[in-house]
Amino acid sequence: MPELPEVETIARGLAGRVSGDVIESIWLGQKPEPLKSPAREIAAALEHSRIATVRRVGKHIVFDLEQNRVARAHLSAKGRYSKTSRAGSSVKSRQPSSATHAQADEGVRPTQAQWIVHLGMTGRLQVCEPQSEILKHTHAILKLASGRELRFVDPRRFGRLSVARAGDFDAGGIEPLEADLARFLPLFRNRKTPIKSALLNQKLLRGVGNIYADESLFRAGIRPRRRASTITRDQLATLLASVQEVLREAIALGGSSISDYVDADGEEGFFQLQHRVYGREGEPCLVCKTPIKRIVIAGRSSHYCSSCQK
Repeated sequence: MPELPEVETIARGLAGRVSGDVIESIWLGQKPEPLKSPAREIAAALEHSRIATVRRVGKHIVFDLEQNRVARAHLSAKGRYSKTSRAGSSVKSRQPSSATHAQADEGVRPTQAQWIVHLGMTGRLQVCEPQSEILKHTHAILKLASGRELRFVDPRRFGRLSVARAGDFDAGGIEPLEADLARFLPLFRNRKTPIKSALLNQKLLRGVGNIYADESLFRAGIRPRRRASTITRDQLATLLASVQEVLREAIALGGSSISDYVDADGEEGFFQLQHRVYGREGEPCLVCKTPIKRIVIAGRSSHYCSSCQK
């Protein structure tokens, strides 16, 4: 599953490519699993909306949309309703005239909405030319005023698409790259769960997943099974610094391509080349040469060095 660095990389790439573009129409597939919000609600929020920006919130990609009621009403009156020509959802798509791109009328304040995408295990967002092949597991296609299409592809269908009509989406937890020690320490106070489980708890710390929890714990010298409440203040300070260091390094290298992750341009990341423990079971520790161990905590694989981590 893409974690914070991968989602950040994708969001930055999309922001550079589709910010300012307008969604003319949307097609949704027939599979119900990807739709966390009703299809008609998604279509109503997205159609004729301008993509103000794209950003990451936790492990979610959030499209901030600008909507203008006057412009939308004008387009609805002038446009014609027709069912999409692609096989899939029965949601109808407005087809505006080519001369109108749903830009806000002067003096009319746009309303805000958000399109939220969770990539799940295998989800991808691809900016494509309309004539390019539509992959088998495509679940959403946004036709953009620029002439391109933004497609959501997800073979395993663990990804989720939803909207926040009031623009108030909240992923919960605190943002690790913005956390300071005063906010970080209380997350683990009196918590009897293993520190690895606590790091993966999105209600506490959003965006950190299996790879970066293992790598952060190694750099902090803390075993993944250590009970969170037993870790000292100084150790937690080191852990926070390690988490932020690992995440920033991973973002700089475009994330980790372990299975089928690619960024918004279809390129793989390179941070997997810098992994010190994750996926290195049985291989020598890069610091002390002790073989890296793998254990299972709450159903998740955890990798650590029994010598460097206490």
